[in-house]
Amino acid sequence: MRKIIIAGVAATALVGAGGVASAAPDRAPRPPRPTEVRPALPAGQNNPSIANGVAVGSAVATYTASGLGPVAANPSAPAGSPERYVDFPGGTLPPGVTLTEAQAINALKAINENLRAQGLTARDVISMRAYLSNPPGADTADFAGWNRAYRQFYANTDLSTGKPVDVQLGTAAPAPPMMVNPARPARVTLEIENLPVNGWLVEVEVVAAFRQR
Repeated sequence: MRKIIIAGVAATALVGAGGVASAAPDRAPRPPRPTEVRPALPAGQNNPSIANGVAVGSAVATYTASGLGPVAANPSAPAGSPERYVDFPGGTLPPGVTLTEAQAINALKAINENLRAQGLTARDVISMRAYLSNPPGADTADFAGWNRAYRQFYANTDLSTGKPVDVQLGTAAPAPPMMVNPARPARVTLEIENLPVNGWLVEVEVVAAFRQR
């Protein structure tokens, strides 16, 4: 059983197919249409990271992925160590990339594979919950590393232009993301005492919507 220690920031913004954030309405918002997926975006931001929430119509089917962590991709590292779940070539971290950041990239790739098996992609994700455990010797979870990894796959387009936005990997200069994706899920990030697999620092679960194409 997971023991929650600290709830990370669960605020701010999403877009599905690339809308623009608008001011709060003067009247009560209407319910979503039966086939509509409608993110609630914060006003005045061109590149928010997550949504305030997502309204889903009654006729929209959804898929809930089980929690997934990083794949053991570095056989040269000891079993059960965080380094075992680094999938950069040779297990070598690029400059400034943290173990949490590397594991999060690995875990988000695993989520992509899970979604692909259902005919879905990261663009269809409407809700995300991330669990972070403290890296060895650290007093708190590495939220900054997680957020850098997240931007590699989500919320990396400018809402006003639709163009990709460069993102940071470790301490390198911002560069094109690993996957261009305008989606900004409703999201919560939790720091917890431990994860179910020795060496995991990250576990992620998502809900995706089967949108009308």
